Amino acid sequence: MSDVPFVHLHCHTDYSLLDGACEIKQLMDIASKEQMPAIAMTDHGNLFGGVEFYNAAKAKGVHPVIGCELYVVDDHKKQAGRYNHLVLLAQDQDGYRNLIKLVSTGYLDGFYYKPRVDKQLLQQHSKGLVCLSACLRGDVNEALLEDKYDKARQMAGEYREIFGKQNYYLEIQDHDLDQDKKLIPEVGRLARDMEIPLVATNDAHYLRKADARAHDIFMCISTGKTYNDPARMKWDKSVFYVKNKLEMEQLFSNYPQSLVNPYEIAMSCQVKLEKVKEPFPKFDVPPHHSIDSFFEYAVREGFEKRKPRLEYMAAHKMLRTPMEEYEERLTREIKMIQQMKFSGYFLIVWDFIRYAREQNIPVGPGRGSAAGSLVSFALTITDIDPLQYGLLFERFLNPERISMPDIDTDFEPRGRGKVIQYVTEKYGREQVAQIITFGTLGAKAAIKDVGRVMEMTFGEVDKLTKLVPPTLNIKLKEAIEQEPGFGEAAKADQRVADVLETAQRLEGMARNASVHAAGVVISPEPLKSLVPLYKTNKDEIVTQYDMSGLEKLGLLKFDFLGLTTLSIVDDTLKLLKHRGINLVMEE
Repeated sequence: MSDVPFVHLHCHTDYSLLDGACEIKQLMDIASKEQMPAIAMTDHGNLFGGVEFYNAAKAKGVHPVIGCELYVVDDHKKQAGRYNHLVLLAQDQDGYRNLIKLVSTGYLDGFYYKPRVDKQLLQQHSKGLVCLSACLRGDVNEALLEDKYDKARQMAGEYREIFGKQNYYLEIQDHDLDQDKKLIPEVGRLARDMEIPLVATNDAHYLRKADARAHDIFMCISTGKTYNDPARMKWDKSVFYVKNKLEMEQLFSNYPQSLVNPYEIAMSCQVKLEKVKEPFPKFDVPPHHSIDSFFEYAVREGFEKRKPRLEYMAAHKMLRTPMEEYEERLTREIKMIQQMKFSGYFLIVWDFIRYAREQNIPVGPGRGSAAGSLVSFALTITDIDPLQYGLLFERFLNPERISMPDIDTDFEPRGRGKVIQYVTEKYGREQVAQIITFGTLGAKAAIKDVGRVMEMTFGEVDKLTKLVPPTLNIKLKEAIEQEPGFGEAAKADQRVADVLETAQRLEGMARNASVHAAGVVISPEPLKSLVPLYKTNKDEIVTQYDMSGLEKLGLLKFDFLGLTTLSIVDDTLKLLKHRGINLVMEE
């Protein structure tokens, strides 16, 4: 047993059921230090950190196992019923896709306090998934704790039938709880009777044993409670951390095979998160055109509409560059874009901006490196002549560093939703979604939240937060080093020292999920088959992977920015027109 590499299959990389990139990196440091060949992430009901986890593990030479601890009910469409936990691990690409569908369905169709699924859904999406019976909240374990052995046997049989004999395991855990002492021998008995393999796991809700109190405080932040509130949710044991091999062997010495099976399960899980091969959705072009030829046609037609004004400026010696250079630059950009296979991207942006202009929705003149593209100018994606201002196309697209083009588009906020609606209807509701973003605890927010939980007064907390230097994105550790007032306050009051120590542990943690202010992803196929989806409390459908994760998967994202300045300009122009003054901003 001692020669078998140790693997964790039950890590929750969160305090608040949201992933934190800083915690994932620390988790990988622990896995690397303990020489774990593999580790699984099984957050509750979501895959928020899936891409971050996968890439961080690969970077450290640790084999990543993607999983989730699902909430299972009798009927996920009914807003009633008690849920139980069930752990699923993706074994192959089919399993990963099925896990995505289950997690997405839990949020889109089964959300009632928690994102829930049922056994019918599990039956439909069981291929390529390894199933573990979960913790004390697993239904098999609950039946055993209630001395309903026959019921537990029946339910275990159902799961084995759904996932297959080779892919269903009974979990044993030991967190020094009375329930564990009763449950472990009963699960062992069930495993022997039904010939179901055992797997030893450990609920890891924080990384190190020393993080237990910080985890407690973060739960208070999440639930709006104070630390001394007797009615708050809390864990009595400090054992829900990432245990090492020796600790697990001491706990489960009577069940040696249960320590071997995690490694075998992990090695059977070989999911690869690869980039989408064809990220562009289908853009309908006239029958006699290809994407490339129609792109060139649209560009040249657009440039012909720009020409009269350019020629007028040239005739009045207002143009810095000869017209011949415009033609040469345009041809070069067209060929480069076609060579990089980005014709479809430009047509998509051209199309929704054209729609916005037709609907009299004000559009910004262009921002960022896209303003250096004459093609963008010809397609009226931007209204900035790059040659007139000496802007370089290579800052926008360069074949030596191939990356997806990124055109930020500004819309008048009152019309922005209409443009997104147009895109949704054109490419399909299942293929368009907004993008999630996670609010994290910064230095000041960490002090404020921990101070409140520790029942410090508003004035006391306010004095501390005002000591944080006004440096953008400054870390609390840096702030304490730069500002001697922190050290003085900590020496004078032990509560302050406690708050600062805990705040540093929690800084950077994700505390809430929201919708990205601008990001929209458009997919060539239903998003539900590519990325997990999430529904906000406003019924907005968003991806569970954030902007960074989607980019790593190669999915096509667009920024639809709402710019209040466009509202002000538009209202001003309308007022002027009402008074007989017709002002055209583009001229």
